[in-house]
Amino acid sequence: MKTRMDEYWGKNLRLIAILLGIWAVVGYVFGILLVNPLNNISLGGFPLGFWFAQQGSIYVFVVLIFVYCYLMNKMDKEYDVQE
Repeated sequence: MKTRMDEYWGKNLRLIAILLGIWAVVGYVFGILLVNPLNNISLGGFPLGFWFAQQGSIYVFVVLIFVYCYLMNKMDKEYDVQE
């Protein structure tokens, strides 16, 4: 029988996997694999592929940290495990 805490940790792990997947796509796929097609697009005077490799993946990672914090606070209240 699945307890409420097992469900909580399952949701937590699923959220982490999704966010890390997004970061991997942005950092690896956009910054390395698709760099040449993305370099045909300019962002602030820089090729978009270069931007993703140098700054975009870092910005996305910081945004994902805030998204994780927001969603975990919401989930903590839902499961009554907030501090």
